[in-house]
Amino acid sequence: MSLEYALINDTSWQSQTDWQTPDTPFMSFAFWQALADTGAIGEQAGWLPIFILVHRVDDAAEDAALQPVAVMPVFIKGHHRGEFVFDHSWAEAYARYGLDYYPRLVTSVPYTPITGQRLWLAKGERLNEDIFKTAIAGIDDIAQQVGASSWHGLFVTPNLASIATTSMPTEIDIERALAAQESGVESAPIEMPIFERQGCQFLWQNKDLLNNSQPFANFDAFLMTLKAKKRKTIRAERRKVAEQGISCQRKIGDDISDADWKAFYHCYVMTYAVRGQQPYLTLDFFMALAASMSENIMLAQALDADGEIIASSLFLYDTPDSNSDNDSVDSDVNNDVDNNATLYGRYWGALGEYDSLHFELCYYQGIEFAIEQGLASFDPGTQGEHKLVRGFIPTTTHSLHRIYDPRFVPAIGDFCARDRMHMAQYRQQAHEALPFNADNMPAFDTLH
Repeated sequence: MSLEYALINDTSWQSQTDWQTPDTPFMSFAFWQALADTGAIGEQAGWLPIFILVHRVDDAAEDAALQPVAVMPVFIKGHHRGEFVFDHSWAEAYARYGLDYYPRLVTSVPYTPITGQRLWLAKGERLNEDIFKTAIAGIDDIAQQVGASSWHGLFVTPNLASIATTSMPTEIDIERALAAQESGVESAPIEMPIFERQGCQFLWQNKDLLNNSQPFANFDAFLMTLKAKKRKTIRAERRKVAEQGISCQRKIGDDISDADWKAFYHCYVMTYAVRGQQPYLTLDFFMALAASMSENIMLAQALDADGEIIASSLFLYDTPDSNSDNDSVDSDVNNDVDNNATLYGRYWGALGEYDSLHFELCYYQGIEFAIEQGLASFDPGTQGEHKLVRGFIPTTTHSLHRIYDPRFVPAIGDFCARDRMHMAQYRQQAHEALPFNADNMPAFDTLH
């Protein structure tokens, strides 16, 4: 039996087989349907989707039925918005030579810098080299049809990054490639490399190293793993919020009312308004999540002395058994606790400036919730060294990049190699700055 691919412009493939539960809520069909239904993806948004359906074919059968194996989403894009991995300098290099870097192809969850699977897998399947190579063949097909300069797979899992970098070339015979490009004739196809870039995000782990790596009993138990000065700082920040007459509360699922959603969106819009920007997502998008994914939603609210909502922070989270039927979850992710569940901090906004409120609503409320729910980890979002001193551990992120013009391959490959080295040094330095006591300092992981 062999693998082949088909390019599909709609989501009809979803009904062709039973699919595994994705490793994060952001790859759920409901999340993607909300993006599509509210215009967050589509041609008007500059995120034009094509789905690569990888299917298995029985070569021995006369009338071979196609057996769906995996689907990878690919977006045709003419901009970089909503990606969080930046390649603007590559576009500028193309422009200096009078070449157009656009369109470009992107595989990601739009507007979402969260590491996770980038393929939907049929039940019983595991991601492997053959599936990935078949998907890449589909990507190359799209690139040729639309004249794309490149493909970018963003915030992929360590497993996918490993498969890509071990199964695909990381360099090419540049002289042969240039000669083939100039002549337009080639006896054998040249496989373009896939380059890996790495980044750094800060994740909180629900793991008490002084208690056999068991989950924390409460927030104070977590604080006791930090150095005294850092404990004092966090407690002072929480007091400052209370001294401003502000109280905080958390709501989950169906307890979040329409009025809560409207108040949240008012706060969310303010995050963009202060920078003179329009938000990526609409109120209708969030209402769609409320209708279809309520079991994955937590809303933290800050109220003033009159009980009026002045700030909101929206989180999504895995339920502890959400990956129980998932054959594809990386075995090296969150395997030190009883579940793979994670809390994801995603959207925040406030109606004014309040001392320490961002830390309280986006970090400390999230930590408390993760402890209460027995979640393994808390991903508060991209960037921000201010997370480091609050006990969030530097963690490697991975992205994959394929350039189709061989003239740019050596320079971009060198850029990616130097960038990985720089990020490894940065993660090491960040790890050394963690605020934990010596007995609670997590080991530095050079790979993940």
